[in-house]
Amino acid sequence: MDDAARPRTGWTFLTNHARVLATIARNPQIRVRDIAANCMLTQRAVQKIISDLESDGYLSHTRVGRTNTYEVAAGMSLRHPADAGQTVAALLSLFSLDTAAHQQTGPAQAP
Repeated sequence: MDDAARPRTGWTFLTNHARVLATIARNPQIRVRDIAANCMLTQRAVQKIISDLESDGYLSHTRVGRTNTYEVAAGMSLRHPADAGQTVAALLSLFSLDTAAHQQTGPAQAP
């Protein structure tokens, strides 16, 4: 079985809110059912997370027919005091790192 597909228990590096936000940032027209499948959550949990993100200003949506188009507020600051000054854009940039280039060049060396 693939390591990525194996369910894990205990702690994780990302919250479900971060997973949902990153999934929406990659595809702003994604359906709730597809977010749920991608994040391994229920549709109800995704709807609650989207509601949380919208009520706090991190996400908004526009409805066209039966489709939602989401917009991430990339300039918003992260919520935890330890992350003061960091933005949603900085968090989302972690998901777009080119790991292939990093593996070819190796880790950054300390000065």
